[in-house]
Amino acid sequence: MPGTTTDVSVLLPGTDRPLLTYYDDATGERTELSAAEVGGWVARSAALLRDGCGLGAGSRAAVLLPPHWQTAMVLLGAWSAGVAVEFRPWSTAGLEGPPTDVPDAVFVSRKRLDSWLEEVPAARHRFVLGLAPGLAPLGEVPEGYRDFAAEVVRHPDTAPAYAELGPGDAATTDGTTYSEWSDLAHDIAASLRLRAGDRVLIDASHHEHPVQWLLAPLAAGASIVLCANLERDALDPRIAAEGVTRVL
Repeated sequence: MPGTTTDVSVLLPGTDRPLLTYYDDATGERTELSAAEVGGWVARSAALLRDGCGLGAGSRAAVLLPPHWQTAMVLLGAWSAGVAVEFRPWSTAGLEGPPTDVPDAVFVSRKRLDSWLEEVPAARHRFVLGLAPGLAPLGEVPEGYRDFAAEVVRHPDTAPAYAELGPGDAATTDGTTYSEWSDLAHDIAASLRLRAGDRVLIDASHHEHPVQWLLAPLAAGASIVLCANLERDALDPRIAAEGVTRVL
């Protein structure tokens, strides 16, 4: 995580090599993003919150999304805009009740929206994500929500003016600071022996928290192969095809 600003681009390697590759074996999706492409989507997401919603330092967002490449853009974009986030394990998020406080923005999956309707807070800005390949827009948007895919592309993919926050400012709504998240991400990376240049395959069902599937690999300088609905028969061929060096 950043030290004196919320510019998360400092985490991204300055090359066009793959940084985040996403597979969903249930749908056949494969999405690959270079560091430059990740940076562009992060910039768009930050601009959506900052310029589209008027949010920034002191604002809060609830992120009710599974491990996914679009979830990474939402989280990194929120932090780039200085917005503190609340997220929960995907498998239990609908069972824990609504977020502790009414946030300024909420991001929720369309797939889970109907079953979680009573758990989604009445935020001023509510975005629904179809999580479709290619960021395809929703055909029908639920009342009271905006389609994240349609809204985020309205904003530029160039770096915004990042929020000026110190390492002691809160990155999440429970008060955990940027510095604490940075330390935790580095500690997890060290415990997993992740190294710069590693290509890390991550089973999304076993690593639901973003500090595991997103922040720790980035802190180590590794690239990510994030796999949803991982089919075991596909594991060995994927390791070979993607040049994977570590499996989590």
